[in-house]
Amino acid sequence: MSEFLGFAWELLAKVVYNVVAAVSSILNLLVFGWVEYFNIFMTYFTTFDIVGKIGAIILFAMLIAVPVLIVAILVHRYRINRRLHRDDTSNKALYREIGRLNKQVLDLMDEKNKLLALKVNAMGGTKQIPYVGASALADDHLPTVGNVVGAAAGAPAGEGATAAVVSGNASLALDGEGVKDAAAAMAKATVEAKTLAEEKEIAQANRFPKLSLVDLKYRDWESPAYDDAISLEDFVDSFRAFACSQMKLYYTPEVIRRFVAGMAASKLLILEGISGTGKTSLPYSFSRYLDNPATIVSVQPSFRDRTEVLGYFNEFSKRFNETEFLRAVYEAGLRQDPSMIVLDEMNLARVEYYFAEILSVLEMPSHDEWVLDLVPTQWAADPRGLHDGKLTIPDSLWFIGTANNDDSTFTITDKVYDRAIPIELNERADAFECEPHERVHVTADHLQYLFQKAKVEYVIDEELLQKMHKLDQYLQTRFKLAFGNRIIKQMYDFIPVYVACGGTELGGMDYIIARKVLKKFESMNVSFVRDEMKGLIEYIEKTFGEGGLPDSVMYLQRIQNFY
Repeated sequence: MSEFLGFAWELLAKVVYNVVAAVSSILNLLVFGWVEYFNIFMTYFTTFDIVGKIGAIILFAMLIAVPVLIVAILVHRYRINRRLHRDDTSNKALYREIGRLNKQVLDLMDEKNKLLALKVNAMGGTKQIPYVGASALADDHLPTVGNVVGAAAGAPAGEGATAAVVSGNASLALDGEGVKDAAAAMAKATVEAKTLAEEKEIAQANRFPKLSLVDLKYRDWESPAYDDAISLEDFVDSFRAFACSQMKLYYTPEVIRRFVAGMAASKLLILEGISGTGKTSLPYSFSRYLDNPATIVSVQPSFRDRTEVLGYFNEFSKRFNETEFLRAVYEAGLRQDPSMIVLDEMNLARVEYYFAEILSVLEMPSHDEWVLDLVPTQWAADPRGLHDGKLTIPDSLWFIGTANNDDSTFTITDKVYDRAIPIELNERADAFECEPHERVHVTADHLQYLFQKAKVEYVIDEELLQKMHKLDQYLQTRFKLAFGNRIIKQMYDFIPVYVACGGTELGGMDYIIARKVLKKFESMNVSFVRDEMKGLIEYIEKTFGEGGLPDSVMYLQRIQNFY
């Protein structure tokens, strides 16, 4: 073992010696040996003649050039390697940035596809187009039903036959019925393709795309068979039965009478009461009963002016930003049956702000003046229901507002109440059983005819009118409070229809006095109202008889107790 250790030590020592000698030789050659080189040069240089001196200088310069060249090459290689490393780092960062941008592009394409699919679905076509990813935009075309769900996947037999015929399978043998089915399916496919093409053209070239799609919807619309023999009392009873049997909603006959009579007296009805009593469901179920579902517009606290409900013209895109409210108003003009727009939670914003123009328009005595200005000029492609950029509010349209009275809402002003018929819903009706009842189809003209007929058949008793005028004089003398021409007109419209629906004259007058006249006490001086309230209650019972106006007396007592 000692011999091996001696061998290893001698061998490794020699290797280390040679390495050190090699390093020392290189250092002597390139660095430390230059002192000796210079001494030798100077020793012999003085003995040379001119040629020898030149040769010595050249030789010494060449010796100097060799290490300098080696050092220059090494430095150059180092700089190149450093630059390549830096470029490689930059390239990696660039590749990462390119990858990130590519991902953003794909995300944007996906987002674009989603928006386009939503836009096409919003056109109201007969088939909805699902989202299919960024690949659907390879040719920058909108996805269609055919290339999204496949022409054969889930297609009915008629459409399958159509596809076979169109694809040129002339050898396919069809019997007589098959040919008829194929022809019908082909005709249907042609109509649908034409409709889709028209919808796409409307969406691209029209500044009123929603309204133009409504035109397209009603171009070939066939109205149902209308019932022109129904009476107002049957109308009320059948609606109550329909709401019970078809929608599991229960209303008292009194509430329905007030609702229908309110439609005869005003185009604006306000349903008030505690939450859960059916304020929104009443007009919704009533519109379902007429087979013309109401449009429900959720009022937002941000509503400030007419643009919130009617929309506005965007000068940048050259399109009108249409609202569902505007679409519903326009569509009502193309139908013969009564239409309704429900302003849900209408007093979350100030009604007299965002609804001011419509309130003013509805006050015009002639229906020809019920006009809303949308745009200043008419364009050739505008919807057919617009005339010189103006839209007429149809006589078949009613506006129904629902209102809560709490800290999150605004008080509805007298300006709005005077133009509307308020209906309070503070109690839930008891459930009852009834036979199933279907929808009815009546035209708005026939409903107006029934209202006018009621005014002829149920003229308000002259003695009752005299009592009402006495009460009016009493209120003017004691409270500086008058019925007003608008309230008188609404009373003449409301009471006969209320009687025709199964109510009484005194009950109809009681309701109008309580909700339209006595309601103004809420805005009067508290102490003054409290002191005079007892005398007013006594005068009402003396004039109309004890228990003659129960709603009015109860309302006054409630105000008296509240103050």
